[in-house]
Amino acid sequence: MTARPDDPAPNPHATEAEVQAALADNKLAQVLYHDWEAETYDDKWSISYDERCIEYARGRFDAVAPNAPLPYERALELGCGTGFFLLNLMQAGVAKRGSVTDLSPGMVKVALRNAEHLGLEVDGRVADAETIPYEDDTFDLVVGHAVLHHIPDVELALKECLRVLKPGGRFVFAGEPTTVGNLYARKLGQVTWKVTTEVTKLPFLREWRRPQEELDESSRAAALEAVVDLHTFDPSQLEGIARAAGATQVHAETEEFAAALWGWPVRTFEAAVPAEKLSWRYRLAQYRAWLGLSWVDERVLKHIVPRRFFYNAMITGVKPLAAGK
Repeated sequence: MTARPDDPAPNPHATEAEVQAALADNKLAQVLYHDWEAETYDDKWSISYDERCIEYARGRFDAVAPNAPLPYERALELGCGTGFFLLNLMQAGVAKRGSVTDLSPGMVKVALRNAEHLGLEVDGRVADAETIPYEDDTFDLVVGHAVLHHIPDVELALKECLRVLKPGGRFVFAGEPTTVGNLYARKLGQVTWKVTTEVTKLPFLREWRRPQEELDESSRAAALEAVVDLHTFDPSQLEGIARAAGATQVHAETEEFAAALWGWPVRTFEAAVPAEKLSWRYRLAQYRAWLGLSWVDERVLKHIVPRRFFYNAMITGVKPLAAGK
């Protein structure tokens, strides 16, 4: 399972000149940032391909498309990253065969490597989400996770998804930041990073400080991150975009309120300190805390707090059947 030989090679170590050029070229920024992140992305976001993330991915899919006819024969992941969403959905029985695309050659490389390790039937292409390189009516399902907010023209990308879907085929996108959620999550992350990197300058906490060159590298990546995150969404706005693209049976859901208020500072702290300082017990405790707060979100806060205040949005839609069908 390899990328096409004519696809560009990954560029995981962008120069300062390339970073500066990317500030004025969004799609170059997308490639450089995600190539930069590809080999460490799974560790950064605690992504796995075991029961934990299989259950998470299937839970996101079921939350927004609970009555989808499973399994789908062939699925495409748009903006695949390391393949987290599609590969775990395939393991959960949502799709039999898969294809992955991403603007970043590094991400496609890692996604295909992950698929090979899992023994899954997956092919890959380096591709722009606004011009998907597959024929009309190719796929039964298109999925994506945390990708729409990176795409300049979201409506065009959804039109492309509908084009490559077979009539009656469905798209499911999850992990998209809401406008309100992104506001508090970013602020929490910035404050946590500042406090952690300042406190670990103290002599008795120096062993908790990452080497300065690694912190500088993270700061440069963060500068590009501010460029590649193009959108946040109100759930109703996202539904409107999907309908304007031509989808039917459009529906959005949101998740993570208390879990996001907890999770963003935790993830930022973990990125700011040496990985070896974080024990297995610590990671397990954080995961259990996140699960508990997610339970509170789903069972309690979802019925009290307006959906636009939750951090993550999910959207689904269906390609209309041909006339007379």
